[in-house]
Amino acid sequence: MTSTSTKPHDLQSLDTMTGGAFTAPTSGERAQRIRDWLAGNPAPEQMQEVFKELSGRDKGAARLLREKLDELKRARGQEAIAAEWAQKAEALLAQPKLNIADALAWQRDAAKAGAPLSREPLASFKARLAERVKGIEDLQHRAQVHREAAVLLAQRFEVLSTKGWRDAQAAEEALRADVTHWQQQAAEIAADGNWTSLDAKFAPQLESSKAQLLVVSDAFHQALGQTVAAAEDAAAPLPPVPVWADELRVARGGAPEAAPPAAQKPPAPKVDPEKRAAAQAAVEAALAKLEQETAEGHGKASAGAAAALRAVLKEHGKMVDAPLEARVHAALVAAGELEGWQRWSADKVREDLVAKAESLLKRPEGQALGGRKMQETLRSLREQWKQADQGGVPNHALWKRFDEACNEAHKVVEAWLDKVRADAAEHRAQRLALIEEVKAWAEAQAGNTDLKAYNRALHQFADRWRDAGHVGEKVFAELQPQWNAAFGTARAPFELEQKASIERRQAMIAEATELGAAPMLRIDAVKALQQRWQAEAQTVPLDRRQEQKLWDTFRAPIDEAFNRKTADREKAAAAMSEHDRYVLDASKALEAANATGDAQKIRAAVARLEGALRGEAPPPAPPAPKTAAADGPSVGATEVVAPGQAAAEFGESAEQAPASGDAEASPPSAAAEAAAPTPDLVAPADGADASARTDAAEAEAPPAPAAPPKPAPKPVIAVRGDDRPGNKKAEAAPMGRGNSRFGGDRRDSRSGPPGRAGDRGGPGAGRFGDRPPREERGPRLGDTAFRAQRDALERAEQALRKLAAQAHGEALTQVLGAWEQRDASKLPSVQELGRAVTPAVRGQWSQALTSGPSAKADDAAEALLRLEMAAEVPTPAEQLDARRALQLKLLTRRGDPAPAQTWGQDAGTVLAAAHDSALARRLQNALKALLRK
Repeated sequence: MTSTSTKPHDLQSLDTMTGGAFTAPTSGERAQRIRDWLAGNPAPEQMQEVFKELSGRDKGAARLLREKLDELKRARGQEAIAAEWAQKAEALLAQPKLNIADALAWQRDAAKAGAPLSREPLASFKARLAERVKGIEDLQHRAQVHREAAVLLAQRFEVLSTKGWRDAQAAEEALRADVTHWQQQAAEIAADGNWTSLDAKFAPQLESSKAQLLVVSDAFHQALGQTVAAAEDAAAPLPPVPVWADELRVARGGAPEAAPPAAQKPPAPKVDPEKRAAAQAAVEAALAKLEQETAEGHGKASAGAAAALRAVLKEHGKMVDAPLEARVHAALVAAGELEGWQRWSADKVREDLVAKAESLLKRPEGQALGGRKMQETLRSLREQWKQADQGGVPNHALWKRFDEACNEAHKVVEAWLDKVRADAAEHRAQRLALIEEVKAWAEAQAGNTDLKAYNRALHQFADRWRDAGHVGEKVFAELQPQWNAAFGTARAPFELEQKASIERRQAMIAEATELGAAPMLRIDAVKALQQRWQAEAQTVPLDRRQEQKLWDTFRAPIDEAFNRKTADREKAAAAMSEHDRYVLDASKALEAANATGDAQKIRAAVARLEGALRGEAPPPAPPAPKTAAADGPSVGATEVVAPGQAAAEFGESAEQAPASGDAEASPPSAAAEAAAPTPDLVAPADGADASARTDAAEAEAPPAPAAPPKPAPKPVIAVRGDDRPGNKKAEAAPMGRGNSRFGGDRRDSRSGPPGRAGDRGGPGAGRFGDRPPREERGPRLGDTAFRAQRDALERAEQALRKLAAQAHGEALTQVLGAWEQRDASKLPSVQELGRAVTPAVRGQWSQALTSGPSAKADDAAEALLRLEMAAEVPTPAEQLDARRALQLKLLTRRGDPAPAQTWGQDAGTVLAAAHDSALARRLQNALKALLRK
């Protein structure tokens, strides 16, 4: 039997219970539905079940459940702690005698244990204990004040006993009432409920003060009654108070009792001189110490020295002579003044400390001190107060103000400490939950093969542990071993895979070392080994530094092998042949010619470079250009061509130029012009250049003092296209060397001009193309020379093309200027206009400009529309209807020539009309495209 899983049903019920959290389309909606469900306070068991299913689907939504569960767990833990400390507080409050230290220790220990003192019921217990402690402290203060009041009442009795008995009789009733009131207050203090919680010393002190006060009061009243009786009856005995007895004795007519005569001093006994000298030495030593400390201003040390001097005087004062005694008294007076100054300066320091303590809570808004800063400040102030107490007599009044200010400011520290303790308890709970989560995750990841995800999860756990908040050192020392054990268990499978991966990589490093040490580097084996390394690196991640170190070790032997191969290749390339040097020199010369912007020099440099490519000797420098004779070109002469004409001539290739009957009227081709100044590079038409080269080589041998003159080359006939026998002029000329248009076939080209012996398809071609190498191609070039000549030829082509474009624009501007001025002499020549304009067309344009404005406006407008149709340029918006009408009209005339065939005549029709700026702009746009075709 196969058991069906109930998980879909569980998911459906959980989805219904959570309001569709599992079927929500987005993570945000899932999180919102989880929040709405948690607002209803579901059971913890339900939240745990939903969290278990949702944690693997949506981490963000599951985080809300985890936080809620952690909060409930913390709340349950804090409830248990609160109940425990509530019982302890009740036990303290139930004691008849409460010790203040126990009450303060309860609050401190409860905060350390993480009890929620800010929530009920601990908040009420905390307040009750604080109130009870405050009542005990107040009762202690009242007892001390009452004891001082008893002393003051006794002093009043003593003062009255020194005055007349009638004054004492007048104040008797008030004193009796004050004593009675004092006794009532003492009884209230003893009857207070906190009296039993006071220190044991307060009850005896209050009782002794009461007994002493009653004894003094009773004696005073008895003496005063006896005085009154003696005043009324002269036979009555006098009171024991001397002042009152003298007053009564005087009243009875007697004399006051005289004071006993002072006793006469007995004669000083004789002292042994040795004892007197020893006493003098002891007093002088103590005196010298006191004078030294006083001179140096040491208040505390001078007080000690003064006390030592007084002790010596008590022992040896009778044996000190008068001068030394005077010095002793002067030193003691100076020490007393220094002590007074020290007391005054200490009070100034204390006043400053009091001001600082009172200003801690009176800082401007936004500048209040935090808990830790406040704690450090209070510690510093109290340390400074202790130092001030060491240098002078304590000042209790300033100390009371200072202590009250510090206690008031310490409330901020207490609030901060409460928050720190609560946060520490929360962080401890979070860390414990994280440890349990790591343990559960490690058990669930058994058999996981996705090591990247495994490593990512481990890093996430480590980051969460590091960011779990601050806990105390004791708690951290307790939790860190648990975390290390759980995290080590979770990381153990991954570390085993890493160890195996490192062993495999070490094996691949050994293979790379063998491949790099081989005499012939196998590229396929290197690529396969690198692919294996990449696959291993993507499967098992390592520490970044370790992985980089292994990769550098793996790459080093292969890089070294490639470097050796590159060095060998560069060494071979460095051995440049003489032919390569010739080609490099010619390429540099062509680059220099390109920089001049002269088309004639560029063509000459191209011709020299092509000659160097064919393996010919380097030609001599070209002679200075001369003006051609009127009867035609001669050998070695160069035809003077205008820059615009030369550029226009380069814009059209020899094969594409229209064949006109007048060969002398057409300009020479690019190859012909390039060869004109260098007759040595022109190959003879009869094919005898081999013998000529042999003769030249024999003539240039080292024994000969000078090279014989070269045979005069045949004059170059300026014709368009290739004039070799069998060549078809209609066919396009082959592309030049390096995909250039300047001639010179590539060595690896299999095709050539038709009609040559040895070419494929031509006479002498073998079945498999085993023709002899063409001598005119020259030796194979090295990489440096080949790239140099290719780049030079490409730049030359670009420069000539740019010059041709400039010449084209100048010719078009001259045509429009001649039309505006109606001057046919300013019309450019046929060579300047280019191959698109025949002499007949130019003659028609010249005649139209000479005859004056004779064409009708409609004919000129139609001719301009035909020009725009032939050039395929846009027509202004206002002429679109006319252009469409003309197109329909041309469709009905199938026998008429198309506008592309009659654009020369149409341009002449426009030029025959009157000049107009709008027509001139349209004509310029049309001719710009037509003259390039």
